[in-house]
Amino acid sequence: MKRAFVTGGTGFLGSNLIEQLVERDWHVTALHRASSDVSRLRGFGISLVEGDLFRPDNLAELIPEDVDAVFHVAGNTSIWRKRADEQTRDNVEGTRSILQASTQRGARRFVYTSTWATFGLEHDTLDEETEQTGSRALDNYSRSKHAAEQLVLAASLPSVVMNPAHILGRYDTGNWSRLITMVDRGTLPGIPPGAGSFCHAAEVARAHIAAAEHGRTGHHYLLGGTDASFVDVIAMIGEKLGKRVPRRAVPRWLFRLIAQAKAGVATLTGNEPDITPDGARMVLEHPRVTSPRAALELGYRSPPLPTMLDDAIGWMRSEGLLTTK
Repeated sequence: MKRAFVTGGTGFLGSNLIEQLVERDWHVTALHRASSDVSRLRGFGISLVEGDLFRPDNLAELIPEDVDAVFHVAGNTSIWRKRADEQTRDNVEGTRSILQASTQRGARRFVYTSTWATFGLEHDTLDEETEQTGSRALDNYSRSKHAAEQLVLAASLPSVVMNPAHILGRYDTGNWSRLITMVDRGTLPGIPPGAGSFCHAAEVARAHIAAAEHGRTGHHYLLGGTDASFVDVIAMIGEKLGKRVPRRAVPRWLFRLIAQAKAGVATLTGNEPDITPDGARMVLEHPRVTSPRAALELGYRSPPLPTMLDDAIGWMRSEGLLTTK
């Protein structure tokens, strides 16, 4: 039986990954914080260990010796500049710590979950050969994830970096599920302009496992999928929920203005806004994400957008998170 150690298992992608690992008869040990809700993970029948991501010696005691793969999925995805220092600590120093602990325990493979954004926003289309410009990004999220990638690729461990696009699927309670919830409740204030590349959580998880089993070490794998405008995505959500939605996006200039205003209010309240100027820029300048290397070497495939949304909406309904049946 293969053994895996997973960080970020209580999150959206982490839960999908653990589900896939268990289905493939891996023995999974998942790290969690004392404050984490681990009820879902208990249902998977895995080993749970409480620990501190910033204490390498403590982590080394928790990672099974000669573990087949360490999946470092945990990360700080904030796009708010006020959280930049905290984010850098989480994404860079946290990665440094888990790399050190994994090396101590003789991990056979290290799989790091990064983001498409480390390749930069200025390109029309991304593939694995595109020059990365994330180190020069205006947002700290892209910079910190790019810095963490460099640590991973420079480590002595056989390592692989995964760069998914926008992820849709089950177990999502705080990402794109927020849009689904707003459409369901009729509280959607407007549709962002722009478009994105959407990938399926279950397929992204499968690609992570394939990378652990036979991915090329020292390489990136971009995980794209269906390209769609946010107008089309919202229209599809509205149709599936039986709800009326706007037909047009908010003008780009107004969207930027709204983001600036929300950031201004956040400086007074201390509460992270749902859209920031950096977040608005990522939405407005999103390139198309393609996956030629992942398709060829990992067998990566992404289903159509309706399938991804059905998975997300079906799970939300089963959890009582939606008003529609």
